[in-house]
Amino acid sequence: MAIRNLRYEGDPILRKTSKEVKEITPKIVELIDDMLETMYEAGGVGLAAPQVGVLKRIVVIDVGDGPFVLINPQITKTEGSQTGDEGCLSVPGKAGIVTRPNEVTVRFTGEDGNTYDLEGTELLARAICHECDHLDGKLYVDLVEGELHDTVMDEEE
Repeated sequence: MAIRNLRYEGDPILRKTSKEVKEITPKIVELIDDMLETMYEAGGVGLAAPQVGVLKRIVVIDVGDGPFVLINPQITKTEGSQTGDEGCLSVPGKAGIVTRPNEVTVRFTGEDGNTYDLEGTELLARAICHECDHLDGKLYVDLVEGELHDTVMDEEE
């Protein structure tokens, strides 16, 4: 496993559409492992392959329930809405208010090649939508209501 270099807003790869994963090869498994390590090292809750310079439809998410690896994810259902602060590892030090669905169902291929459905609410729903947007070249800054603001770490945290 290795830490990969993150791509930042302004990098053209973040605005491109990712390609479907046709086969789960050892190289894809290595990419997934690297993405998880990179996400944890950077303190994120999600990471999409384009954020490490790879145009493949792969996202990893961990909002505290253990990691989810979603290959070729497709959101099949959304319900309700939530509005809150959102940030991104590709837009460091900034956050903004974004409205997303409160409940999401996503169909994806797992690392074992099988198809699964995952239902997420609140933060997990937000993360699924955010990361799937990356696969289509969209960034959360496109959806921000108002202005971006600086994020400041609380010294007691």
